[in-house]
Amino acid sequence: MKKNIYFILGISLIIIIVIWYFLGRGKSSEVEIKVPVKKGPFEISVVTAGELEAQRSENILGPEGLQAIQIWGEIKINKLIPEGTVVDSGDFVASLDQTEVVSRLKDLENELQKLESQFIKTKLDTSLELRSARNDLINLEFNLEEMQIALDQSKYEPPATQRQAKINLEKAERSYSQAVENYKLRIDKAKATMQEVIASLEQARRRKERMDDVLNKFTIYAPKPGMVIYQRNWRGRKRETGSSINAWDNVVATLPDLSKMIIKTYVNEIDISKIAAGQTVKINVDAFPERKYNGIVNDVANIGEQNPGSDAKVFEVRIGVQESDSILRPAMTTKNSIITAVIDTALYIPLEAIHNDSITFVYKANGYSAVKQQIETGESNENEVVVKRGLTEKDEVYLTTPGNARELEVILLEKSAK
Repeated sequence: MKKNIYFILGISLIIIIVIWYFLGRGKSSEVEIKVPVKKGPFEISVVTAGELEAQRSENILGPEGLQAIQIWGEIKINKLIPEGTVVDSGDFVASLDQTEVVSRLKDLENELQKLESQFIKTKLDTSLELRSARNDLINLEFNLEEMQIALDQSKYEPPATQRQAKINLEKAERSYSQAVENYKLRIDKAKATMQEVIASLEQARRRKERMDDVLNKFTIYAPKPGMVIYQRNWRGRKRETGSSINAWDNVVATLPDLSKMIIKTYVNEIDISKIAAGQTVKINVDAFPERKYNGIVNDVANIGEQNPGSDAKVFEVRIGVQESDSILRPAMTTKNSIITAVIDTALYIPLEAIHNDSITFVYKANGYSAVKQQIETGESNENEVVVKRGLTEKDEVYLTTPGNARELEVILLEKSAK
């Protein structure tokens, strides 16, 4: 008795599994999505990813004049306020590492002390030397006067004595004249020496003033109100705390004008011939997918550049955003559909409906069943493709593969045309 019950239960379970299996397959095959063939204007576009930038911005600069104080290397940013901070004019933005400048300033202060000591020493030496020269002149003048008196008194002496007195007077006059000329030369030399020392001293003082002025600029303040946006270096990396600037590239951050935004994007070399200034653009911002914006192609680069990570060449394209929106920020990523052409009237279907197996075909609705119809396609965009032959405006196509797809034969265009 029990064996019969078990046997009946087993058979019942098998029947239930078989029914569930076939009913399940039937239900899955019934989930078929059909869409009508559309007719109307068809937009051909090139879709790219881009990044928002402010069309105009003011740079927040690090210290100028680094070359003048012979600072050629990198200067580290010790502190930089967070990106996106709204600042007022004069607010703190960043501070730079002062180590190298402070070290050079100490060396310059030591040099300045030496030059000041040299100035005092040279001044004293010159004063003593000229004083000695003036005393020599006074002595020579007295000697000249004595020689004149001796000559005057020798008129009662023999001619030889008078002659000797006259010779002595002439020697005294020549010595005095030479001493006067030498004194003038010593004055000129003293002036030149002092000017040289003063010039070196003034030069060192000016260098110190410049260095003090540059050092004061190592604390950076906002030049005007705005939102701080980090600057990117030549590698494309943002400058932040721990990054560096140098004498040739001293932009620490920017204050963008958020009222007018542009998008920088890149188009591959295959599509760049389709892009031209003035074309309209449909813009989606990844951060706000529900919002749509319009744009215009402003500039198209004439020279391509290497796309990082591949051998392909890309061309920079700049797009102007037509609308102004306070939620838009620099560095936000965008999806841009650049409209390259518009077909006034065309039949088109979703790309998902297209199948390829040596020929291009779709599953076309035919009453309650489907047929496998070959088609000829034309231009396409990101989502849809133009159908040149094989379908009419009244047709519907499957987005999913019908359950009996394997049983269907392809209706070729030649047969369908007849």
